[in-house]
Parts: sequence; structure tokens; C-alpha cells
Amino acid sequence: MTTSQTAVAVVTGGARGIGQACVRKFAALGHPVAILDVNRELGQALADELTAAGVQARYYDCDVADAALVDSVAAQVQQDMGTAGVLVSSAALIPNTESVMDMDLVAHDRMWRVNYHGTVHVCRSFGRQMINAGQGGCMVTLGSINSAGPMPLPAYNPGKAAIARLAQLLAAELGRHHIRVNSVGPTYVMTPQLQARIDAGQRDLAKIMKLHAIDSLPTPADVADAIAFLCSAAARTITGVLLPVDSGWGASATYMTYAGGVPWE
Repeated sequence: MTTSQTAVAVVTGGARGIGQACVRKFAALGHPVAILDVNRELGQALADELTAAGVQARYYDCDVADAALVDSVAAQVQQDMGTAGVLVSSAALIPNTESVMDMDLVAHDRMWRVNYHGTVHVCRSFGRQMINAGQGGCMVTLGSINSAGPMPLPAYNPGKAAIARLAQLLAAELGRHHIRVNSVGPTYVMTPQLQARIDAGQRDLAKIMKLHAIDSLPTPADVADAIAFLCSAAARTITGVLLPVDSGWGASATYMTYAGGVPWE
């Protein structure tokens, strides 16, 4: 299914980062946009900015970890703006390195409730809306390079693997309703939040870049472009995939760390 440019685009985690870039991308393509986030200040400011520019945009206060609240917000979006035709599930918490033996279990459970269960909640609520409308639609979930291999992030890492598999399950289940479901797998994305972690010494940029095939990280806009592609006519027969947006990380991570060195060094 390819959605029309008049279809409502719903973006969770839409107030900043990749989510905000997706809101701006779909607004630029002519979609009305519903911005779901827990950050009321940033979300409302973005909605006001887009509305002033002539875009139909609304902010909805929504913690995706709360299934009943997500159902209520989905119904409100439909009443206010119409049936969702695009869903981007990008709301997520991001941790620092820790071990399974020493991790904070309360924080672990909260991350699963937001990152994985939150994705399930929004896909169910807006998916049912799409099914009932009978007009098809597109969903894109936010996976990661964490979907493909182990990293010392014992809540985030398995959660991202689960999100990629969830997209496959949903693709198989919803295809008969002309709803396509895909996931994107970004590497480290150069957001203000990542830059702050680099500045604080929580991330080593040189170490990060050594594992990539090309010498620049994607920006939120790069990820939004990939998501818009997956919702476009050019991707009308693509469903159930994890599309890497990873500057070649998947191709080069083991290559660049080979014990014998790389040929040009």
C-alpha cells in the first residue's frame, strides 16, 4: 500500500531527534501530522511552528508505555484529523553501557515498556484504525544496528532485536489489509543528544567512526528520508524488512576489527 499525501502521518517521539525529523519530512510531503510525545513543551512548539507555516499539525501528550492512553490518543487523533495512513514509531529511551549482572532492573523494565511495548501499543491502536478504515497504510518502526548484533546494552539491545522481528510479524499479519510494515536500522545518529554524550565522555567518536565504511554518521533527516521512502510508491512491494541506515556499519564492523589488520594499514 502506498499512502496518499493527504493521509494523516502519526509520529511517536515526534518532538525531537529522529521523530522530529520525520514530522518535518512528512509535513514537507504534504501530510497532516500528529506529533505524539511526552515532552509537551517541545511537541507543542513544533506543532505551532508547522501550523504557522500552513501545515495541519497537532501535538498529543502520550506516554506510549500506557496502552489505554495510546488507545485514547489514537481515537482523539482520528476524531481531530482523520484516520492515520502512516505510523512512525520512534519513541524510545536510550541507555548507557551496563552489564546484565549489574543493571538496574527498574530502569530495564521501564525501557522495555517504552521501547518494545510502546511500539506494540501504537502499532495495535493505529493498525486497528487502518484495518477498520479499509484504506491500507504504512508503518515504520525504529530498529537499530542493535537489532543485528550484541552490544553491552542489556535492555536496549534485545529490545531493538525484538522490534525488528515485530515488524516482520506485523508485515505478515497486516499485508492482507494492504498495510505495509517495515523497520529502519540506524547506526549512531548525529543528534544533539549524541553530541552531548560525546562531549561528556560517554561516547568515543573516533572509536565509533572506525567501525563504519564511510566517514560520516547519518543525521535525523537521513533516517527520515529512508522512512519516507519506505512509505512511498517506490517501496510499494517492500514489507517486513529492516533497512539499515548505518554508514556501512553492518558491512564493515567485523572487517575493521580483524586481528590481522586491514590491508591499507
